[in-house]
Amino acid sequence: MCRLLNIFLALLSRFLFAAHGVVTVWQVVTVKGEPMYWLLFSGVALLGVEMALTLKCTRNAEWKWFSPMVFLYLSTVIPSIWFLESKLPLNASSGHEPRSLAHIPIAVYGFFHVGFSFSLFCAGGHGIEELEPENWVAGLEQTMLIVLVLGRWLMPKGDMSRDQLSQLLMVYVGLGADILDIFDTFKEPEVKGNQVVVIVGLALFSWALMQFPLVLTQTPASQGDVPRSWNSLPCCRRLSSSLPSCCSNEIWSLLLTVGLQDAPFLVYRLYLMIKEQVQNQVMIFFTCKNILIVLLELYRIFVV
Repeated sequence: MCRLLNIFLALLSRFLFAAHGVVTVWQVVTVKGEPMYWLLFSGVALLGVEMALTLKCTRNAEWKWFSPMVFLYLSTVIPSIWFLESKLPLNASSGHEPRSLAHIPIAVYGFFHVGFSFSLFCAGGHGIEELEPENWVAGLEQTMLIVLVLGRWLMPKGDMSRDQLSQLLMVYVGLGADILDIFDTFKEPEVKGNQVVVIVGLALFSWALMQFPLVLTQTPASQGDVPRSWNSLPCCRRLSSSLPSCCSNEIWSLLLTVGLQDAPFLVYRLYLMIKEQVQNQVMIFFTCKNILIVLLELYRIFVV
């Protein structure tokens, strides 16, 4: 019974990722006007093969340290968002207001697209075919983080306890808020015309998302522990026996979090504030937040 439940959850979570990936790639094809961009869908198209291998090679239908499913999903949506952001008009609205959450239900409507419509929060009563490109991009970026959290919640939890899974999901929500703020900086007058700054911001966005496939970065585990399904491989047994004992799993998690998100985001925001003179309440808040988090993480590393 437990095995059947894991198979059902594996199918449901991969369907969620695949559906969002289809909508994202479809929007890229619509904006670019070239069918060749359907090749971006190849990432989530491999989810069926990945699921078969995962169910065959793992005991709990999920890898412990790394999630190939999340990585394949990100390999589709990250390039798609790069293409979509590069096509946004430079004269788009650039006020200091954050992108409205009212666009999320519209994007969800486009995401499922099964014949029924949402009337709530529709901008001016227009259908999804009349949405501006920047609204599409905002909705896809916001729902991407929602899909990552829901997908992680729905997929088999593997060797994680329910307590570890709940902590992981809450951390994902916090990470998502910080990551999405990068896109709001692109709307600033000092940034939207600077292609180098925008490209660096997109690179940091892509770099930060690499935390999501690495379950180790958020979930503590016993030192030197490796997935049981890997222990049958001689090379993995030698690797597990030779792992350095100087650093606990928590320290590796903190180091990865600092290196993948907090430190790069802090440098980027300080550059925008000092060099590009992007100074508003949201920018100041997230900059102070990054400074505080980096200091706390370094303090935690020192204590551990």
